[in-house]
This record gives sequence, C-alpha cells and structure tokens, in this order.
Amino acid sequence: MSRFSLLLPDPEATEAFGRALAKTLPEQPIVVHLRGDLGAGKSSLARAVLRGLGVSGAVRSPTYTLVEPYETAFGAVLHLDLYRLGSAVELEFLALDEYLERTRLWLIEWPERGAGALPDADLDIELTLQGTGRRLRSAYATPQATQWLERARDVAGLQ
Repeated sequence: MSRFSLLLPDPEATEAFGRALAKTLPEQPIVVHLRGDLGAGKSSLARAVLRGLGVSGAVRSPTYTLVEPYETAFGAVLHLDLYRLGSAVELEFLALDEYLERTRLWLIEWPERGAGALPDADLDIELTLQGTGRRLRSAYATPQATQWLERARDVAGLQ
C-alpha cells in the first residue's frame, strides 16, 4: 500500500488524467472506489476514463439507475453511482455478481453506501476541490494500482 497525491489544476487536467488512466489500464481486472463530496469530480473522472476507453455517445452519471454497463474494446466496464442507495442490501437487486467474472474495470462512486456488498477496491481515490481544480489522493492502492496511477500521471504529463 502506498499513498499517491496529484493536483489536477483545471477540468482539462482531470480529463487528461482520466484518458491517461484508460490508456494505461492494467491487463488484470481492477476495482476503483471514487470518494469525495458532491461536485468533487468523481463523475467527471469516470467519464474521462470511459471516453478514453472509446465510449462514444452520452456518458451519463448513473445517479438514478445506480449502474451503467459499457462494452469497450478493452472489456466490460461498470460505472456505479451509489449516492441514492438507501442500504447496501439494495445492491442485491442489481445482480452485480453476474458481472464479477467478465468486468475488466469497476468505477464505483460513493462506495461507502454499498459497503460489504461490493468487490474490494484495488484503488481507492478521493477527490477534493482545490482552487479551480481538484486534488486526487489515494490512501490505498495495491502495488499494481499504484503503478497504474504513476504511469497515467506520466502519460498525462502531470506532476
């Protein structure tokens, strides 16, 4: 486990970092928990990753549907937004276990609302507003996920 911190000084940097995450996606399946206050940029980062994976058309935040599946050239991606979840028990109705074997990337916003019913995170990211941009911090990442973050930072040309 290692700590990682990165300043994303503006929306363009968030977009660039998300696309870099897509470009450097590890071969193995990976689960990303995205934390932060409303408006901190969780959906913006997820959208940038999805765009970087080739998803075209509308990329909606799954605030009301809870989950949006995407098929990409890199494999299946699930984007979950659990903000409106009343209890982790409600996740049973989404049949997420059907996705476990075939999903390459999980992007889960508000994972604390589904605690105990979600796959364990390989990477836990917290986004906070900082000036006109965002601060991205990871207090938990597997070694594979830490390398992924570092490669994406380099590809995006960020410090």
